[in-house]
Amino acid sequence: GVLGVGGLQVTAKRSNFEATQRATAASLAQDIIERMRSNRDELSVYTDAGAGRIIDGASMSAIDCSADCTPDTLAEYDLYELEQATIGVAEQAAGNNVGGLTLPTTCISGPDGGSGTYTVVIAWRGMTKLSDPTSDACGSGSGKYDTVGGTETDVYRRVLVMQVFISEAI
Repeated sequence: GVLGVGGLQVTAKRSNFEATQRATAASLAQDIIERMRSNRDELSVYTDAGAGRIIDGASMSAIDCSADCTPDTLAEYDLYELEQATIGVAEQAAGNNVGGLTLPTTCISGPDGGSGTYTVVIAWRGMTKLSDPTSDACGSGSGKYDTVGGTETDVYRRVLVMQVFISEAI
């Protein structure tokens, strides 16, 4: 009986962690969408001129926007802030980032500015194996979400996809 209760405790902790990761991803996706809406003249910066932006760990340069920022610089700052939040820089324990997602990859796609449908996808590593989500390829094939030895591809990959229509400024 005690072993059964212990196993149940482990399962509950895993489920809670997975739910926390999904809630964090949803919050971060909504945050960058709102930042894009408020800086809609620079939507092409968010999507890398329509080519699709991939933020994978420490790919963004540090930007200080505490002084005067142009809209273009503000967009770069928003992307930097998103990256810092996904890797959990704001919360640390023993010198390690603990507040973000596990091995995150963020993909932002849409037109090269102007009105259109923009997609924000956040991928991260889950704790249990599932089938590879096929709703979006963000982070797929990177090796971060495979089993040890790479025998099963992306079975630990979790994705959250948010699409939104953003119109040009009036």
